[in-house]
Amino acid sequence: MAIKVRDFEVRLTRTKEERKQVRQLRYEVFCLEEGAGASEEQKNLGEEYDSYDTYADYMAVFHNKKIVGTYRIIDRDAAEKMGGFYTEKEFNLSKIKKVKGNIAEMSRACVKQEYRENGLVMRLLWVGLCEYVVKRKVSILFGVPSFVGTNPAKSAQALSYLYYNCLSPSHLRATVLKENLDPSVDPRMTQMNILPEVFVDEAEAKKQMTPLIKGYLRLGATFGRGVFIDKPFGTYDVFVLVQTKNVDKTYQKHFAGSENAFDDFDVKEGPLHLLTRIVMSPITGTAKAIRAFGELFMREDADDIEYIDKEMPDETDTGPENEEE
Repeated sequence: MAIKVRDFEVRLTRTKEERKQVRQLRYEVFCLEEGAGASEEQKNLGEEYDSYDTYADYMAVFHNKKIVGTYRIIDRDAAEKMGGFYTEKEFNLSKIKKVKGNIAEMSRACVKQEYRENGLVMRLLWVGLCEYVVKRKVSILFGVPSFVGTNPAKSAQALSYLYYNCLSPSHLRATVLKENLDPSVDPRMTQMNILPEVFVDEAEAKKQMTPLIKGYLRLGATFGRGVFIDKPFGTYDVFVLVQTKNVDKTYQKHFAGSENAFDDFDVKEGPLHLLTRIVMSPITGTAKAIRAFGELFMREDADDIEYIDKEMPDETDTGPENEEE
């Protein structure tokens, strides 16, 4: 399904050329703007990619036929083909991978600089992600949102706040893999509780958080333990997990008519996740569930949403090195 708001459209990419545009946007944002390292091949192509792009899905927002925002999504099937999730390079996911049903990793989120001011593109990406979750029956979403730089102390308030207030439950808690750090990084820099709890100020902590992390918090997300310093990419990353029963009460009430609708549900039940519950709730049917998400996330733009069910088949994409010129 494609979802349109005026002259913007969000959907999965369908062609090699569209997937190339995604990688070009990532190069523009991550490498040129934020200073992430790039190989000579990536510089020559003007694309940012890694081996995990081979079987990944790209959610993209189009404006005037150009991609201006994107998310990379890797579900369980894709991860099995690639030997694991990208996140497993930084965090231990053994507890999460025991969950029955589909799980999906979100990564490489970025928006073209001139489209960031009003948040429309990011909201469209969330609507597209919700549609993906409905169609693929995803029970848990997770990823590693980043702070720019390699010194976590600059975000001491934010990281300490997440540690004291937002850790995932122990049976789902991802933990940082200190052994995978660059040898030049002191493992002690991975701790989140940089400040004693008494010194943590919530308002200051929120100021230090990226818009993406604050968005996850509004969804009721929880966080893994530890910070991973990705020196080659020039970031320090935290682990975020969106669990069905902890989705914010506002969203529960909107979707199912009760702010306690999902309190009895746990991921150990398997793939009967949030969005399956929506289908079983008074909002019946996949299409209606997707429309409910659209109305909630798009707010003042909801009247302009169009839903286009017809889709083109995806073209096979085995990575930039194998694409035809």
